[in-house]
Amino acid sequence: MTDKSEHKDSFRCGYVAVLGRPNVGKSTLMNHILGQKVSITSRKPQTTRHRVLGIYTDDDAQILFVDTPGIHRKEARSINRYMNRAASSSMADVDVLLFVVDGTQWTDDDELVLEKLSHAKGKKILFVNKVDKLADKEEVLPHIAHITEQCDFDAVFPGSALRGHNLDELTKTLKQWLPEGDLFYPEDYITDRSERFMAAELIREKLMRSLGEEIPYSSTVEIEQFKFNDKGILTISGLILVERSGQKAIIIGKGGQRLKQIGRDARIEMEELFDSKVFLELWVKVKDGWADDERALKSLGYDDYR
Repeated sequence: MTDKSEHKDSFRCGYVAVLGRPNVGKSTLMNHILGQKVSITSRKPQTTRHRVLGIYTDDDAQILFVDTPGIHRKEARSINRYMNRAASSSMADVDVLLFVVDGTQWTDDDELVLEKLSHAKGKKILFVNKVDKLADKEEVLPHIAHITEQCDFDAVFPGSALRGHNLDELTKTLKQWLPEGDLFYPEDYITDRSERFMAAELIREKLMRSLGEEIPYSSTVEIEQFKFNDKGILTISGLILVERSGQKAIIIGKGGQRLKQIGRDARIEMEELFDSKVFLELWVKVKDGWADDERALKSLGYDDYR
């Protein structure tokens, strides 16, 4: 990679907030552009709970992607209100707002995001995701017209986050719209989140992917130990919190098999991410009402909107 000091007059650096309702592919889009998983993904809505910064750097620019929780109208519990606050606050002080929608699907939650966008400042891009799944690609045109009538977008990109369709052109446009300036982060950084945070998110991703509809939303993960021993082996102890004893039994599974599988899947990705042998221990504990307790949420790290 070329020395950034040679491009001080033309190098660009700035923030892009990735916004949309739950489960439209925001995290997949960011991960694909970065070429590495920074935000966890699953087919279940509300997988992303925190604002996660993904850092893309090349010879021309550094794009600071702010991956946000999906904005949704139903705020059943404190954790839902936290996620909406985290996403909404991301609209302030960014250079570009990237609104991701799911093909031709449109819901009340999409409408809510669009309402917020219409009052926000900054360049605005509409990315129509999952177009590859449409049998007739022409179907997307009236849908785009409907959205752009309600909000003035500076650019529109149909594409696919999963397949990488049209992401190069999207990235090129994003770079052009960033202000000139030096790097905010070293060029080898891909996120500002800690390794402990990343470990907890990987465990939670495996929970989301292996369990039914209800339990993932009643569970969270806390890392109690994260340290290397003198042989270079990374020891991680993860505590999975649930709200009811029945949920604990389901996560553990018959003979502990489900919990072991969750641990195996998480450990494999951790060893690749941390470039180290990992010894992972998982425990499950009942903490009644944690998702609707503001104090408990803060103690578990749900207290920042950076």
